[in-house]
Amino acid sequence: MKAVIPVAGIGSRLKPHTQTQPKSLIPIAGKPILGHIMDNLVASGVRDFVFVIGYLGDRIEQYLTEKYGQYQLEFVIQTVGKGIGHAIWLARDFFDVGEPLFIVLGDTVFEANLEDLYNKGNSSLGVKKVEDPRLFGVAELDEDGKISKLVEKPKIPHSNLALVGLYFIKETQLLINCLDNLIQNGNKNEKEFHLTDALQCMINEGVSMETFVVDSWFDCGRKDIILQTNKNLLTHIDKQNHKRWTEKGNIIVPPVYISETAQIENSVIGPDVSIGDDALIKRSIIKNSIIGMGAQLTSVIIENSLIGSDAHLQGAVQHLNIGDSAEIKL
Repeated sequence: MKAVIPVAGIGSRLKPHTQTQPKSLIPIAGKPILGHIMDNLVASGVRDFVFVIGYLGDRIEQYLTEKYGQYQLEFVIQTVGKGIGHAIWLARDFFDVGEPLFIVLGDTVFEANLEDLYNKGNSSLGVKKVEDPRLFGVAELDEDGKISKLVEKPKIPHSNLALVGLYFIKETQLLINCLDNLIQNGNKNEKEFHLTDALQCMINEGVSMETFVVDSWFDCGRKDIILQTNKNLLTHIDKQNHKRWTEKGNIIVPPVYISETAQIENSVIGPDVSIGDDALIKRSIIKNSIIGMGAQLTSVIIENSLIGSDAHLQGAVQHLNIGDSAEIKL
């Protein structure tokens, strides 16, 4: 089975971080978003991958080649953002039409039993119930629990089952045919070719398509979601031996991830903090934040923050002479 992962998006909602690195390489709990996806797929037995790259694609290709070069990696370039349907269509020459296909969006961190999914008799789409389905593609089910209709960002939703970016397709040739039809006829929705339209074409052709529920899912397109994802994943990381950090006058409040090459002095770290390689932190208090590799923080108090790689942040050290009954907020 082959996994196809589109990672060509610009990530405009995550600027300024995505001005210098692809969204899929933003670190969460000690590794990039794409690293979490790859580790899940490799653990489930996938060894053959196709990546649709575009914006800063050379960075993605370099990361994957260095970290996962032992697997079969293919790269396709999407020069203009035309949607996920177009991205999958570009990769069609690498598909084996006699085998299932697993499509995973490159900004989706998930937890699911993939082994059970691969054994399903029908094509299946990952879903999760959400409060506002208007922000997602949604699946509507018939009385037998099969998917009857797929709608991309419906104005008036008739279902709260959001598509989470996991698509297990057994009828690979029919998917290609439906994508061909979509592209050749220029059937765009909001200026993009949507994968959901091709999947609806498959349903209209008689394909029996099911849903499977993911245990957890995070669409890492916004800063608050990235921080929540980091918090969630840190609870699954084995507790580190924090003795080396406390010996340097630090207080560590788990759960945290601290790179072995980071330097921390006289600081309070945690909870829910990830610190990247070669970061330098002195006299600071940090909680619920992600600190990129090579970042330097001195005399700061931060929370709910996303600090990019090689960023420098220095706070002011106050010297005060305060009289009785004073109330000052800095």
